[in-house]
Amino acid sequence: MSGTRARAGADPSRATGTAQPRDPSVPTIFAQPHRRYNPLLDEWVLVSPERTRRPWQGREETPPPEHLPAYDPACYLCPGNARAGGQRNPAYDGTFVFTNDFAALRPDVSPERVERGLLVAEGEPGTCRVVCFSPRHDLTMARMSREELRRIVDVWAAQTAELGAEYRWVQVFENRGETMGASNPHPHGQIWAGTALPVEAAREDMAQRAWHDAHGSRLLLEYASQEHGGPRVVEEDDDWLVLVPFWAVWPFETLVIPKRPVGRLTELDDGQRDRLAHVLIDLLGRYDGLFGVPFPYSMGWHQAPFDAATHDHWQLHAHFYPPLLRSATVRKFMVGYEMLAETQRDLTAEDAAARLRAVGASAGRRETRPRSR
Repeated sequence: MSGTRARAGADPSRATGTAQPRDPSVPTIFAQPHRRYNPLLDEWVLVSPERTRRPWQGREETPPPEHLPAYDPACYLCPGNARAGGQRNPAYDGTFVFTNDFAALRPDVSPERVERGLLVAEGEPGTCRVVCFSPRHDLTMARMSREELRRIVDVWAAQTAELGAEYRWVQVFENRGETMGASNPHPHGQIWAGTALPVEAAREDMAQRAWHDAHGSRLLLEYASQEHGGPRVVEEDDDWLVLVPFWAVWPFETLVIPKRPVGRLTELDDGQRDRLAHVLIDLLGRYDGLFGVPFPYSMGWHQAPFDAATHDHWQLHAHFYPPLLRSATVRKFMVGYEMLAETQRDLTAEDAAARLRAVGASAGRRETRPRSR
């Protein structure tokens, strides 16, 4: 392991050495407890940077295994294997999409609505699909080639177009790692589509529409322009901006934004898709290199709803929510004050971005030569 990389389980405050001189352009309140406003959700987050020095005797996560086989005969997502529901996967050699055998949403559900005073319920027709990113059991997106990841981007867009023709909201996402609830280490994500606009989507839709009505521009494009070249930027090229948002909640949370007006994945042209593959590989490489382990996270794309309304206000973007805080074994928990009052974080967005920039984009990549079954 590189001498510049913090060892698994190490406290990054020790691994990075002495503190760097404070940037005089950074407001002094950023070094003390303060609140930051999130215009995308119209909410506040409490930032308490001094808490990163507190001792830790709580729960510690078990880092994932260093090596996995290229093919696992017991894996229900590997090519040719039987799935948990009894169906058998084809011998796929690229990406593979199928309807979840234990779907949270079904198309045959009645949309009936029931109201009994304060008790209100409604049926939610929909569908849930699984996207196997690769036939290789031991790969992650960070270790794939640009061509392989570009194919995943194309699948996301194609599935969005197909499901958007029937459903109002299409949610593309990935849960990576046991810490974030992934039930299988095989590289895969999910796409859920439903008839209702979910709570987070509705809040983002309202905030972006209100900004557009008031200013005539897209909120996230204005934000990207303001952050250009700033202390919270992690990756940036002509088409994409990756940054730790000013209002981030999770320790190393990032936001991925196209720098031109784009409402949905389907609207990305070939060049934008190619560069997105490059940007994602670099970002995930930085994540994996940060603590020297495959970084757990939940990520997902938020794109304009499919309904009769106009969506000139909506800007496509992806959220990455990784839970690790101090090391490969210490994570952030959303409990107590976060559940009862408002969200809170210890590490400032500026410090988190600096640590991600300090990790080489290729630090988390490992040898990915095919191995025989």
